[in-house]
Amino acid sequence: MEQPKGFINTQFPAHVCKLNKAIYGLKQAPRAWFHRLSLFLLENGFSCSRADPSLFVYNRDSRMMYLLVYVYVDDIILTGNHRSTIDSFITVLHNEFAIKDLGKLNYFLGLEVTYTQNGIFLNQSKYALDILTRAKMLDAKPAPTPLSTNVSFVSTVTLFPDATFYRSIVGALQYLTITRPDISYAVNQVSQYLHAPTTTHFQEVKRILRYLKGTLAFGLHYTRPTTTSLLGYSDADWARCLETRRSTYGYSIFLGGNLISWSAKKQPTVARSSCESEYRAMANTAAEIVWITHLLQELHALPPNRPTILCDNQSAIFLTQNAVAHKRAKHIDLDYHFLRELVNAGKLATKFVPTKLQVADIFTKSLPSSQFNVFRNMLRVGPPPFSLQGMLDNSYSLHIIYVLIFFIL
Repeated sequence: MEQPKGFINTQFPAHVCKLNKAIYGLKQAPRAWFHRLSLFLLENGFSCSRADPSLFVYNRDSRMMYLLVYVYVDDIILTGNHRSTIDSFITVLHNEFAIKDLGKLNYFLGLEVTYTQNGIFLNQSKYALDILTRAKMLDAKPAPTPLSTNVSFVSTVTLFPDATFYRSIVGALQYLTITRPDISYAVNQVSQYLHAPTTTHFQEVKRILRYLKGTLAFGLHYTRPTTTSLLGYSDADWARCLETRRSTYGYSIFLGGNLISWSAKKQPTVARSSCESEYRAMANTAAEIVWITHLLQELHALPPNRPTILCDNQSAIFLTQNAVAHKRAKHIDLDYHFLRELVNAGKLATKFVPTKLQVADIFTKSLPSSQFNVFRNMLRVGPPPFSLQGMLDNSYSLHIIYVLIFFIL
């Protein structure tokens, strides 16, 4: 530590400044800012969500307000069902802090929000364009799918010469999956070799970029739902990894027909059967659904019907509905059986779905283009309902979106 140039005290040149409060650039600054803001919100009638500590809920006299804080850049999104209540609170907030109301939500950190006639459209077109520019793939030939059907990911001795560049592109693709669930499986696969990428792995990354080149303006469509049912699709591909023989699982959760949560991951342990891998996948899906129900309950928007998980494996469904000992389930960790308890308690339902309608299949394996397009449409990923030509270079006001809030209001 040393005194900054131009402000050196000649009498005490070895002294340094004593920090009396947190300032920008230090690790404790976001924590101090969030603590100061949360105390103010609690004093003004908000309650902090236990499911998401960055979410605050105001509920008085049927007047609702939801406030979400993005701590690291001090951005706040505020919405509610009563305009005058929102305006009055913004005035109170402005008197306490030096804030600026940027108006309607449009753009934040690569996330673009467009309002349609019956909902919203989320995409990251400008961010995807920046990735293609960085990778020098703007003139690449588009590909119909993120991965070819015969691809196999294994480690080889031919290492990619620029591992830092590989990690940079893959890291950017991970952020792109916020609005592009159709590339989640492909990004998950190439992310498993960040420690030692090979030339073959980089070719698969280029394949993902070629797919993005042809679907640059694609994003997620959300419409105001007529029903608020919570539905989850769970799937697993047994022993997908050729090196570890671990299974890949995925899930997609819909609220009123709108996709709100999805995942594509490798299971931490080896499964002895497809039934076991599917059962573990359903347990992970159930854990996500439980968290979503807690969040919806705090938002005062919990659907009246119990959530449902759809799976295409009859044996796994049998294990969830029958509390009996079975040789296939002897070795499964006990904590996975909380799924069975939720079903027996009537808090969750499990049902069978044919494989051709199992939309979570897109998160577990590479598919042919025809089937891939069907599942992509079921996820409601597609082109915008308007032309984006000429809009990618525009600048928008900074905000952040919290998708669940839109469906409630």
